[in-house]
Amino acid sequence: MGKPIIGIVGNILIEQGGMFPGYERSYANSDYVVSTVKAGGVPLIFPIVNEDEIIKKQVETVDGIIITGGYDVDPLLYKEEPTNKQGFTLRERDEFDIAVINYAIQLRKPILGICRGIQILNVAFGGTLYQDISDIEGAYIKHNQSSKPDFPGHSVKIEKGTKLFDILGEKVITNSFHHQAVKDVAKGFIVTAVAADGVIEGIEKEDEEFVVGVQWHPEMMAARENTEMLKIFQKLVYYSKNNRG
Repeated sequence: MGKPIIGIVGNILIEQGGMFPGYERSYANSDYVVSTVKAGGVPLIFPIVNEDEIIKKQVETVDGIIITGGYDVDPLLYKEEPTNKQGFTLRERDEFDIAVINYAIQLRKPILGICRGIQILNVAFGGTLYQDISDIEGAYIKHNQSSKPDFPGHSVKIEKGTKLFDILGEKVITNSFHHQAVKDVAKGFIVTAVAADGVIEGIEKEDEEFVVGVQWHPEMMAARENTEMLKIFQKLVYYSKNNRG
């Protein structure tokens, strides 16, 4: 049957200096590629495009999808005005991600949303976000750690009976690099994991075989010999392979 192809949603890097200020580059962080390969998948990076036919073809070409991290999600997409805590947004990326997600659902492709990926997954189905964690009453944990990518930042409790629990068990130590978080969970999704201060760290879609979002960056840990976090990618690869029929 061969290894499944995993589509990795790319990003746009806007040059701030050098010879070509303002120049845009399509890219994806290497840790997503490394983690996919280690898990037994074939990585294929999706450059961001605005043509619907091409986006559909991108999704049709692969067996599973990783919605990667990146810029803040435009709050206008969840009917909120941007506050002064809102970071840089790129509407092209938001619209591309949502189109990829919608086609993936239509075609029954497994989805793994990571960091921004969990957030846009929630927004795509009508959920909302906290524009900054400081807006969450009782949030006290440092969710944007000042340390190496694979450093264990804080604990996460996982709900029993969820796909994430089947992968990682009841409690796990994760890294943490985010200032926004899921607020109102979209219809059809359940919360699968929370930090000790109540910040949502995981969601999944109830009526799909594998549509899972996590707030941390498992690829940064899996690419650096963390076998526990590699299990998340192995499970995506497993469902993607089964999806091929």
